Amino acid sequence: MHGGLEDTICAIATPAGEGGIGIVRLSGPQALVVASRVVRLRSGHPLSSVSSHRLHLADLVIPASDKRKDIRLGHDRAPASGLLDEALVVYMKAPRSFTAEDVVEIQSHGGALVLGMVCTVCVESGARMAEPGEFTKRAFLNGRLDLSQAEAVLDTIRATSSAGLNIAQRQLRGELAREVEQARTSLLNVLAHVEAGIDFVDEDISFLQRDELVRIVREALGLVQKLEATAQEGRILREGARVVILGRPNVGKSSLLNRLLREERAIVTAIPGTTRDVIEESIDLNGVMIRLIDTAGLRDTDDIVELEGIKRTRAAQDEADLLLVVLDGTVPLTSDDRELLRAVRHRKYVVLLNKADLPHAVDADATLAGYPTYAISAKTGLGVETVKSALRAQLVSGGFEAAECVMVTNVRHRDALRRAGESLSQALESVQCGMPGELVSIDVRAAADALGEITGAITTDEILSRIFSEFCIGK
Repeated sequence: MHGGLEDTICAIATPAGEGGIGIVRLSGPQALVVASRVVRLRSGHPLSSVSSHRLHLADLVIPASDKRKDIRLGHDRAPASGLLDEALVVYMKAPRSFTAEDVVEIQSHGGALVLGMVCTVCVESGARMAEPGEFTKRAFLNGRLDLSQAEAVLDTIRATSSAGLNIAQRQLRGELAREVEQARTSLLNVLAHVEAGIDFVDEDISFLQRDELVRIVREALGLVQKLEATAQEGRILREGARVVILGRPNVGKSSLLNRLLREERAIVTAIPGTTRDVIEESIDLNGVMIRLIDTAGLRDTDDIVELEGIKRTRAAQDEADLLLVVLDGTVPLTSDDRELLRAVRHRKYVVLLNKADLPHAVDADATLAGYPTYAISAKTGLGVETVKSALRAQLVSGGFEAAECVMVTNVRHRDALRRAGESLSQALESVQCGMPGELVSIDVRAAADALGEITGAITTDEILSRIFSEFCIGK
């Protein structure tokens, strides 16, 4: 970012488009000074005299010294009267604000033109436009949030399910940071004892005994591994799961998609090969977002378009979190069915024996023994609710529900935990083998630093830029 904390920044904090209310946010040491040039309180009192955290009715004006300037937004000239809009204005005195700086929020009508002009006059009054994520970055730099909490702000904004929102809120309240810092603190204590033992090896001073050192490192390793183990399901709860529907042509894949969505999303005909591209839609299964992907039927064909659809089916299959293998229960299993069943054995999958409303030609107990199989009718809805419960159970085990424990949802966090676990495993092996303290301390410090990256206790400008560049302006 091209400016520092000494700058006063401003941006539109509400989404683009029309709305009843739009908010322009100012933050920085001159926030009150800049806002005072734009805001005229209806009470007649100067903005600088008002109490913090109270709303005031005001007019938004072009500063008197700027009225002769050609203030524009795009091709639109500012009103000749100098009056932009009426608004509610709140001043939040540092450090009791989101950024821990002086903040002024201007709540005007939510049109793009008026909000843009308010930003323009704020910039001409001494502020600069904020960059993506700069408000949240300042909250981190000023100690208002740690790095995991700052990332949870973005997760809260982007949450698409109640489970994902729940996880983001738990992280925003610092639950992940507390567990990570607990492990990191114990490692730093270990490091202090180990390095002191190195420095004072000839002194008659008692430091950590080997058994105690092993216990502490083991406990830290256990916590790291426990958190890392939640990462896959945490990602699913945060982003949603990719569930790919597979099967031969005309087994009922598109009918199943429509039944699960409760709408006619995919074209269904009696002609095999109707679906020639992937179709993706989302549903919410009790707080877990599922991205259902209907695919082209798998079979040998010379049709160029159908071949491309099958190629896309294979790509979707490789990226899936769960595979739904649909079989036609009214005919014996074909070689294509058996090949598909063999292909998914090492993946997470569910087998659906469709057309249960018709006479069956497949004995599930004998033919599909060992496969998690459910008899359904995509046409009538028979068994579909049971399948929904089975899908959720396959994707999110009961012990890892968002309400029950702290979960890791971020790839960056997972990588840091992986590196911390590797270093702790090496440190534990070194201690047990009686290796010199210098070697033990290297691994313990590497583990502590990796954990510090999660909360921002250890960080770099590159990491910060990568994280906050994902935010939109105004956040």
